[in-house]
Amino acid sequence: MRYLVTGGAGFIGSNTVDELVRRGRTVAVLDDFSAGREENLKESAGKIEIIRASITDLAAVQKACKGVDYVIHLAALTSVPRSVADPLETNHVNIDGTLNVLVAARDAKVRRLVYAASCSAYGDTPVQPQRESMSPDPISPYGVTKFVGELYAKVFYRCYGLETVCLRYFNVFGPRQDPTSAYSGVLSKFITTLLGDGQPVVFSDGEQSRDFIFVENIVQANLLACEAENCAGRTFNVGTGGRYTLNETLRLLEKISGKKTAAKYEPPRSGDILHSQADISEARKALGYDPKICFEEGLRRTWEWYRSNQSK
Repeated sequence: MRYLVTGGAGFIGSNTVDELVRRGRTVAVLDDFSAGREENLKESAGKIEIIRASITDLAAVQKACKGVDYVIHLAALTSVPRSVADPLETNHVNIDGTLNVLVAARDAKVRRLVYAASCSAYGDTPVQPQRESMSPDPISPYGVTKFVGELYAKVFYRCYGLETVCLRYFNVFGPRQDPTSAYSGVLSKFITTLLGDGQPVVFSDGEQSRDFIFVENIVQANLLACEAENCAGRTFNVGTGGRYTLNETLRLLEKISGKKTAAKYEPPRSGDILHSQADISEARKALGYDPKICFEEGLRRTWEWYRSNQSK
């Protein structure tokens, strides 16, 4: 079986690639390295094909899809603040790029495409946990683009028979998340700030909550979604089913690190959601998804990874 992972040099992508390689699969990575890093792929170096190209280049994507059985489509501009600042570029990559990947997968007769959707599709709903049956109501350009990608994926199944499965990721964290990016995940920023004896920045009062999901759980969902039966054309939440406030998260980091976390509180950011929590019952039933690593254990593993890699 041959897999193509778009955005495979990124945080989630490289972790997915490594697991595919461990399982003996043939893997190609398509990445323009605008956010992905070659060092993320060092564990699988020499065992994978790397295609240096953007998903906005249809010809390159079509070439990459030839002979592929499964596409795991992770490539995207993933930042809410960036999408607010530059909606045109986010639209170009996340919508035009995703349409290119779908067209190329259809033409190459790929067995199935798994699309990295986002919980941002739900917007700032007060109803928790969030279920797939809820009406989407994104509040940022990023959320709009990721939801439009879902709609395209479902239409390609209905119109062309290309099997697609959409996974609405909740707040992913873990090793290899880039803390130096202005748009990186909050936990990588918290951890690296604490490692440098700095003061973590919290936007708003810290009582906003997230369903944080460790990256290994996401990888499990990605691979299950490739082969699970009777799930084509559907969307599934991928989280843990729980949620923690940012203040609770800082207290957990104090416990894990032994460091004090005197946070600096700043005004809320435009497009940020107050609360998110996944109902994962559909993914459990249809995909056999079962998040093995709880939040606290994932946080501990992430702390240890950053601590051991901070001087490298």
